[in-house]
Amino acid sequence: MHNKGLIKLFAILFGLVSIYQLSFTFIASNVENKAEAYAERQISESEENFTQKRALAAEKYLDSVGQNPIFAGITYDTAKDKELNKGLDLKGGINVILQISVEDLLRGLANNSKDPAFNQALAEAQEARKNSQDSYLELFFEAFEAKDGANLASPDVFGTKALSDEINFEMTNSQVRPVINRKIDESITSAFEVLRERIDKFGVTQPNIQRLGDSGRILIELPGAKDISRIQNLLQSTAQLEFWDVYKANEFSEFLVTADAIVAENMKSETEKTENQETQSTDQEEETSDEDDLEELLSTEENAEEDLSRSNPLLSLVLSAGQPQGPVIAYFAVKDTAKVNSYLAMPQVKSQLPSDKKYAEFVWGKPPKNEETIGLYALKGNRNNEPDMSGAVVTDAQQTYDQVGRVAVSMQMDGRGAKIWEDMTGKASAEGSQIAIVLDNLVYSAPGVSSGAITGGRSEITGDFTLEEAQDLANVLRAGKLPASADIVQSEIVGPSLGQEAIDSGVLSFAIALIFVLLYMIFYYGRAGLYADIALVVNILFIFGVLSGLGAVLTLPGIAGIVLTIGMSVDANVLIFERIREELAKGKTQAEAISDGFKNALSSILDANITTGLTGLILFTFGTGPIKGFATTLLIGIVTSLFCAIFLTRLFIAGGGKKGKSLPFSTAITQNWFLNIDINFLKKRKVAYIISAVAIIISIGSLATKGLNQGVDFVGGRSYVVRFDQTINPTEVESILIENLQSVEAKTYGTSNQLKITTNYKIEEEGTVIDDEIQAILFNDLQAYLPNGITLSDFKVGDSGLDKEYGIMSSIKVNPTIADDIKTAAYYAIFGSLFVVFLYILIRFKRWQFSLGAVSAVIHDVIIVLGLFSLLYDVLPFSLEIDQAFIAAILTVIGYSLNDTVVVFDRIREFFNERPNWKMNKLINLAVSSTISRTINTSLTTLVVLVAIFIFGGDSIRGFMFALIVGVIVGTYSSVFIATPVMFDSVKKKGIDLTDKKIEDPEGEVSL
Repeated sequence: MHNKGLIKLFAILFGLVSIYQLSFTFIASNVENKAEAYAERQISESEENFTQKRALAAEKYLDSVGQNPIFAGITYDTAKDKELNKGLDLKGGINVILQISVEDLLRGLANNSKDPAFNQALAEAQEARKNSQDSYLELFFEAFEAKDGANLASPDVFGTKALSDEINFEMTNSQVRPVINRKIDESITSAFEVLRERIDKFGVTQPNIQRLGDSGRILIELPGAKDISRIQNLLQSTAQLEFWDVYKANEFSEFLVTADAIVAENMKSETEKTENQETQSTDQEEETSDEDDLEELLSTEENAEEDLSRSNPLLSLVLSAGQPQGPVIAYFAVKDTAKVNSYLAMPQVKSQLPSDKKYAEFVWGKPPKNEETIGLYALKGNRNNEPDMSGAVVTDAQQTYDQVGRVAVSMQMDGRGAKIWEDMTGKASAEGSQIAIVLDNLVYSAPGVSSGAITGGRSEITGDFTLEEAQDLANVLRAGKLPASADIVQSEIVGPSLGQEAIDSGVLSFAIALIFVLLYMIFYYGRAGLYADIALVVNILFIFGVLSGLGAVLTLPGIAGIVLTIGMSVDANVLIFERIREELAKGKTQAEAISDGFKNALSSILDANITTGLTGLILFTFGTGPIKGFATTLLIGIVTSLFCAIFLTRLFIAGGGKKGKSLPFSTAITQNWFLNIDINFLKKRKVAYIISAVAIIISIGSLATKGLNQGVDFVGGRSYVVRFDQTINPTEVESILIENLQSVEAKTYGTSNQLKITTNYKIEEEGTVIDDEIQAILFNDLQAYLPNGITLSDFKVGDSGLDKEYGIMSSIKVNPTIADDIKTAAYYAIFGSLFVVFLYILIRFKRWQFSLGAVSAVIHDVIIVLGLFSLLYDVLPFSLEIDQAFIAAILTVIGYSLNDTVVVFDRIREFFNERPNWKMNKLINLAVSSTISRTINTSLTTLVVLVAIFIFGGDSIRGFMFALIVGVIVGTYSSVFIATPVMFDSVKKKGIDLTDKKIEDPEGEVSL
C-alpha cells in the first residue's frame, strides 16, 4: 500500500481533532456532575420537594461557575455551547413545526378585501390543502382563477395602493403571480427572522431553527427546554400590539340587560320549538317508587339553577365577586368565555348596540395567573376595525417595574408614534377615560391618564405579570410582530426524566453490542480480529468527533445508526478477511494474500456501502427530527468505516505481518469453519418460491383486511406517554376517557405502569388552549390512578420545569394536513429508494437481470415486514405503530437487503469472469456458497447488536428495532433464495452475455 505515512498522519490528526471536539462534552458533563453532587450535599432527601430544590441548587451552581476557566481557557459556558448536541429523545425538550398562515398574508396583501371571489378562493384553498401536496398559495391561485372573470390585479384584490409600484390594473394573472409569490416568501423570511431573534433572546442552549421548503413551515428544535407552556406562547405569539380607546363600564350596563333578555327569548323559542316536535307518550306509569321521589327531591336545586340560566342566560354568568370598574364591563369565569362570545355575536344582540357604539369590539382581558376570573372590555371600534395606533411604532421594550413595584414592560415609540400617543393620552386625560393596550387580541392593561398628555413616546404595560412573562413580552415586542399567525401543526415534547432514561438505556445497549462484536472478532479471526477491533474503536471515535464538529444532533435512532455502522464496519472486515483466507488457501504467501484479499474485497465493500449510502441519503432528504439524526450518523458512519476498514485495518495487518511474522486469520477453533461448502441453492429455489409466496399472500391478506396500526405521524392526532405509580389497565383507561375525548386509544408502553394514550379530539383546532384542555381532561379523569398530591402543573409535560417520576412524560401532536404530507413523503422515500437502487445496480452490473433480482428481493422483504407489523400489532407487548421511525426502518431494511444481495452478485460476476466455460447453475451455486462464511458472520454480529438494542434500548425504539431484526433475517434469506434465483430464471435465452464472456448452457450440469 502506497502513502502509508500520509494515511498515518491523517488518521492521527483526525483522531486528535475528534478528541478535541469531544473534550467539550466531557468538560460540560464533568461540571454538571459536580453541580449535582453539590446539590445533593446542600439538600437532604428528608426535605420536602427535595428533587426540585436540588435541581434549582444545581442550576445556581452552574450559573456561578459558568465563566470560570476549567482547562486551556475553556469555561463551562463555552463547553456547553460546543458539546455534542443531544436530541429531544435523549435530553428532553420541544420540537415544533410552525405553520405561518399564508391565508393571513394574502388577506394582508389584499388589504382585507371583501371581494367574494377572493374570499371564496381562500376558503376553497384551505379545504383543498387537507388532501393535496401543493402549497396553499398554489391552491389559492388555482381556485381564484377558476372563477369567471377573476383578476388578481383588480383593485379589489391585489391592485391596492400599497402594491401599486409592482402591480397595475393591466397585468394578467400570470404576471401578478410571481409578485405575490415573492411577497409571500419575503413575509415568511421575516417571520423566520423574528422567531430566530425571539429564540436567541430566550437563552436556550443549541437551538435549531430552519425553513422547510416553500410550505410556509418553520422547524424549531429546543433540546433541554423545560418550561414548555412558556415556549409555546413565545413561539405562537404574533405580538400584534394595538392601542385602542375603550368604553367605560357604566356605558354598557343597560346593553347587557337588553342582551340578556334577547338571548333568553331566543332560547325560549328554541325550547318550545323542540318540545312541540317531541311526541308525548299517552301511556302514564301508574306506580312511582320511593327512589323516583328521592331523585325528584335531589334535583330541585339543580332545576333552580337551570331555570336561572334560562331566564337570565347572560347575566347569570356574571361573577359578583369582581365588580365592574373603569373599563371592565363585567367579570366572567374563564370556562364561560366561549358561551359569552356566542351570545354577544348573535345578530339580534348586536343590533341593540346604540348608534354611537355600533362598531364596539368586545375583547377579553389577560386572565390573571392561576385564577378563573376574566374581565370583558368594549373597544371603541370603527368602520374599518383599525386601532388608533399599532405596535409598529414601538422601537424598544424592556422589562421594568411600575411606581408601586409591580412587574411591568416599558416601551419607547418612534416620532410618529410619539405624536399619536400624545394626542391619545391628551384626549383620555381630558375626558377621564382609559386607553386599552391590546396584545394578540387580549387587553393587557387599560390605564387612565390623569396628568395630561404624555410626550416623548414612553408608555408602559402593567398587568398580573410574573418576571418571566414580562421578560418574554419585552422580548417579542423588541423582535417585532409576526406578519401572520403561527400555528403549531406538529410538536414533540419529551420530559427530561424520559430523556435521561433513554440515555441510560442507549449507552447500555451500545456497550453490550460493542463488547460482543469485539470479542467475537477476536474469537473468530484471532490477532487479525484484534486489529479489526482497534480500527472499529477508532471508527467510533471518528463518528462521535464528526457529529460533534458538525454540530449534528445525536438521537436514540442516531445511536441505532452508529450501532448499525458497527455492523457494517464488521462486514467490511469480514469480507476482507474471508478473501485473504481464500488467497492463503490457494497457496499464496501472506503478503500476496493480504494484497490480493484487499483488492478483491474492495469491489464488494464499495458496492455494499454505496447502496446503503443511497438509502441513507433518501432518509436524510425526506426525514425530520430523529430520522434525520439516524440518517446523519449512518452516512457519517459509512464514510468513516470505509476509511478504517480499507486503510487502517490494512496498516495494522501489514504491521502485524512484518519481517515474515505469521498472522493467522482464524483461531484453532474456527480455522476449518465453512470450508469447501458446495450447496445447490438453485435446486431449492422452487421450495423457497413457495415459502415466500405463502408469506407474501398472508402479508397482503392481513394488510388488506386488518391494515396497519398507523401512528399520529400518518393520521394526525395527539399522543401522550403517561406514567402512573401503579399497574394500569389500558382498557379501563379507554372506557374512562372515551366520554370526554370521544376517540381515544390506550396501550401499555414499556412497563406495566406506563400507557401511550392517543386521541384525535379537536385535532383540527389550533392553539395551546386545546392542548391544555386535553391535558386537563387526562389529569381530572385519571385522578384515581395518580399519586396523592400531584397537581395539574406537575402532571403536564415539562410544565414544572423539573424532572419528575409520574405524569405526562412526553407528547406528540400532528395536524392532519402535515400528517398527509409526512405519509406522502414516506411513499416518495420508499419508491424513490427502489428506483435509485434499480438504477445503480443496472449501471454497476450492466444487466437488468441483476436489478430485477435485487429489487424483487427488496420488495419481498418490505412486504413481509409490513405483513408482520399488520399481523402482530395487537398481539406483541410493545408498540408496532407505523410512523416516521418505521419508514426509516424500512429504508434501512432495503439498504441491508441490498448490501447482502450486492455481495452475492459481486461474487457471481467475479466467477463469471474467472470461469467463462462453466455451466451457469453450478457456477452460481459455487459463488453463493463461497459467501456463506461472510453472510453468517455479518448477519450474526448485526443481529446480536440489534437484539441488544431491542432489549435494552428503551420503549420508544423497540418497534424500530423489531423491524430491523425481521429485516436482517428476511434480507439474508432473500439475497440467497430470492434475488439470485430471480436473476437466474430471468436468463432464459441461451448464450446471453452477462459479462464479457458467452455462457453456453444455463441449465447444464458440470462437475468440478
